[in-house]
Amino acid sequence: MSAQRGVALITVLLVVALVTLVGAGLIARQQLAIRSSGNLLVHSQAWHYALGGERLAKAILRDDLRQGDPRQPIDHAGEPWAKPRKPFPFDEGGTLFLHIEDAAGRFNLNALALPDESGARAFMQFQRLLRLLDIDAPYAERLRDWLDEDEQAGPGGAEDNDYLLLEPPYRAANRALADVSELRLLLDMSAEHYRRLLPHVAALPADARLNLNSAGPLVLASLAEGLSAQLAQGLISGREGRGFASVESFVAQLSAAGQTVVGQPLAVGSQYFRVVGEVELAGRRQVLVSLLRRDADGTLAVLSRHLGRNGMNKERDDDA
Repeated sequence: MSAQRGVALITVLLVVALVTLVGAGLIARQQLAIRSSGNLLVHSQAWHYALGGERLAKAILRDDLRQGDPRQPIDHAGEPWAKPRKPFPFDEGGTLFLHIEDAAGRFNLNALALPDESGARAFMQFQRLLRLLDIDAPYAERLRDWLDEDEQAGPGGAEDNDYLLLEPPYRAANRALADVSELRLLLDMSAEHYRRLLPHVAALPADARLNLNSAGPLVLASLAEGLSAQLAQGLISGREGRGFASVESFVAQLSAAGQTVVGQPLAVGSQYFRVVGEVELAGRRQVLVSLLRRDADGTLAVLSRHLGRNGMNKERDDDA
């Protein structure tokens, strides 16, 4: 009789242990589901806040266009859109950081695909920019082959026959760059050279014009063979607060110094803007980088969006 009671007790204990294990598993799964749902909710909130930053940037750029002549806009660093902004706090906690940059103030890599003389001028400008950055590699020749539609490699260039020998093998794009990061695919492009180039180049439509009022000293210096970075910095200092009124006035200043502009098409305004929105919410961070095109009628179109890029603090470090 006592043996039967002992078996019954052991059975009860086993059932209790089994129920406890099942209950603990259910509780753990429920907690995981709650955390997962919370993460998804925070991610969704951060994403929509970042989109709100993009819409705010559109409104700022649209208002800027109304302030001047939309047929001949002049965009420079002294305007409200280009000035640093205070963080935007959220009522429930969290912050939005917003930064607007003139994407047309960088050398447009796709300008090498322009036909005839325009592409040749852009090619020479890119060669000068590489020299100014102390980069001794035929990246201009390789980029030209990467962009053109044929399979014939020019002197110093590279086409499919070169890329198919790599590990892993791939082919030349033979089309315009969709993003600057595609530079890393050029034959023998090193990470160091890529980082050195990154703050000075952009991947815009081939016909985009370089905004003289937003270009940095090295990009300006690349416009003419004998133009030094120091002289270019002097030109930038002279444009502070107002910018060049016209391309002709800039060209006249260089002509007076005996310099001839040879590079991509120029402008004193911009159609293309890069917006960086960084959201910090509930201990998490969401970065949205948007490329916008602003037309003369005030329409703003989103050309591309990138997620997970470096935030604004890292952006400033990279651009230094």
